[in-house]
Amino acid sequence: MTEVRIGIIFGGAFEEHPVSVKSAREVARHLDTTRYDLYWIKITRGGDWRLCTGPDAGDGRPVVLSPEGLLVLDGGRFEVVELDVVFPVLHGRLGEDGAVQGLLELCGIPYIGCDVQSSALCMDKALTYVVARGAGVATPNFWTEVPADPAYPVFVKPARSGSSFGVTKVSAEHELGVALEVARQYDLKVLVEEAVVGSEIGCAVLGNGDDLVVGELDRVALTHGFFRIHQEATPETGSENSAFVVPADIPAESRDLVRETAKTVYRALGCSGLARVDLFLTPRGEVVLNEVNTMPGLTSYSRYPRMMAAAGLRLADVIDRLVSLALTGKLR
Repeated sequence: MTEVRIGIIFGGAFEEHPVSVKSAREVARHLDTTRYDLYWIKITRGGDWRLCTGPDAGDGRPVVLSPEGLLVLDGGRFEVVELDVVFPVLHGRLGEDGAVQGLLELCGIPYIGCDVQSSALCMDKALTYVVARGAGVATPNFWTEVPADPAYPVFVKPARSGSSFGVTKVSAEHELGVALEVARQYDLKVLVEEAVVGSEIGCAVLGNGDDLVVGELDRVALTHGFFRIHQEATPETGSENSAFVVPADIPAESRDLVRETAKTVYRALGCSGLARVDLFLTPRGEVVLNEVNTMPGLTSYSRYPRMMAAAGLRLADVIDRLVSLALTGKLR
């Protein structure tokens, strides 16, 4: 059987570079090298693109993506590698927001994950909420300008940033100014969002259109404060204020409602390949959208692979299906 040539892009020039590298390490552990010919493309913190031998290798040779394929530069010469598919294992700005997806579209190279439009929509939390509301899904009350008299507490967050970078919980008006300054370090567009009382429930989704696979749900169990992913010094050893319950310990009818709502959100936003849809389940049993991650973390401690594994799909199985989706548009 001919090996599929996969270019795996990882790293990035922004705050989620370390998380992307950890995701790439986990992908490397689960890729079947008898089926795939791997080309590891690292985006350094300085924004340079390098061909490496693996996620933890040195910088390697400079590379450029082009309509001809992957151009590997060596002095005044270059070698062309024709890639069958690209797996952008990138999180956050210029990775999960449609920028890399647009480059791959221009180059005519199939890729894993959401397209340009859905990546951009899901990255902008305000636009995500507008589209979700149009599909009949509840969202928090939110503003892209500072409201005159919001009902505290509110969350102030960058509208287009990943993980929990730049997010502050504000309980009184005098805290608002500092929170806005923190958020603007990550994005000039800032979201002020009313806090939702309820449990945070995650839903891992895989597939296209009507052909979707949903993993087991998880529940974020908080001891105090609010959930701040990737903010710990050593997240592999756990969080100081949160843990994950998989499968989520919620009633069966709530489980069904969360899954159906997640699929509605996924389709309304035009997601494809994979995404993690995070929702709130209120004490009254209502489901409210939190956010959508179009390239969720794939690290050893990440939620998406854990939820899929609980449903019987190992990360290796998930990757095989993602490659099939990118090449054929169908689950296998």
